[in-house]
Amino acid sequence: MNLEHYIDELKMLVNVDCGTKTLDGVARVAGIMQRLWQAEGWHTEQIDLGDKVGPGVLVTNTPQADRFDVLLVGHLDTVFAPGTVAQRPLSQDETRLYGPGVSDMKSGLLNILWAMRGLDAADNARLSIAVAMNPDEETGSVYSHHWIGELAKRSRCVLVCEAARADGSLVKARKGMAGYTLEFSGVAAHAGNDPEKGRSAIVALAHSILAINGLTDLARGTTLNVGVINGGSAGNVVADSATAELDVRFWENDECDRVHQALASLCARGFLDGVTTTLTRVNHKPAMAASDGTRALMQLVEKAGSEEGIAITWQAVGGGSDANHTAALGIPTLDGFGPTGAGFHSPAEWLDKASIEPRIRLLKRVVSML
Repeated sequence: MNLEHYIDELKMLVNVDCGTKTLDGVARVAGIMQRLWQAEGWHTEQIDLGDKVGPGVLVTNTPQADRFDVLLVGHLDTVFAPGTVAQRPLSQDETRLYGPGVSDMKSGLLNILWAMRGLDAADNARLSIAVAMNPDEETGSVYSHHWIGELAKRSRCVLVCEAARADGSLVKARKGMAGYTLEFSGVAAHAGNDPEKGRSAIVALAHSILAINGLTDLARGTTLNVGVINGGSAGNVVADSATAELDVRFWENDECDRVHQALASLCARGFLDGVTTTLTRVNHKPAMAASDGTRALMQLVEKAGSEEGIAITWQAVGGGSDANHTAALGIPTLDGFGPTGAGFHSPAEWLDKASIEPRIRLLKRVVSML
């Protein structure tokens, strides 16, 4: 492959500020991907997912197909704020590429394109292939998961092209996740003159964190993390409002149900007399667990790796992806088909140059064996 050409195309994608809420940036990346696919003669269309997010992009070699042999999935958005590209655009050294979204997951999007560019004409004619690129994976695919799910239901299998792990492993399972907002509403009062007339939302929030942490079950891999808190108006005012953002992770979907019910019960009961607590679940991804169909797909990937001389190893990981949604529908799903990278969501994010070409070959071989 021509690595310089690949890096030139990757630069076009990385050097666009496209955090999920930067709708114009996401739309720019969508347009770039559309043009690249159209140049290869594939059918493309933008998918309107509402005014809260940028567009999705659907690409296929069989636009009239009712069923697909494979659905390839990637996301257009990153987690980074506007201005990030100006601070640290795509850069490289002898072995690695750096930049916002370079491995999560601009290179994954590009690897799909390059693998399908190299697909034999006979396989292209024989197979019905769909590619879905969504604009909001980093915020839970709230607006796109139904669209991707409907495509998955029409597909024999789903290959998600998030980055391979730092050791090159593919992903066979992912934790599920749920995000919540807790809103506390109390009574304001002067902290010096009549504090007894107040009901502190911040005190209630503090009590809630201890109670929430008590729902953790490390033996089963269930964790709860209050990661953001806000509240109050001034140091001399008993706070009448506060909020908390909660992240829940789980290997087993029944654990999600247990935690949700427990949270609902705790919040209904309240954490301090005179302070009400409102619980809102803002996103949810079910756990990605291996099925018999997934295990058969893993064997096919291992055979493809053997034929390409690429060692195949597997990991179960704590982060969620669109694979969680499609696996929960019962569709054989695997993840991690992008190049090797790490440091996701941080200024240290990197992509291993040497992994790019082998991962393109692996994806192409897997698709050709379907």
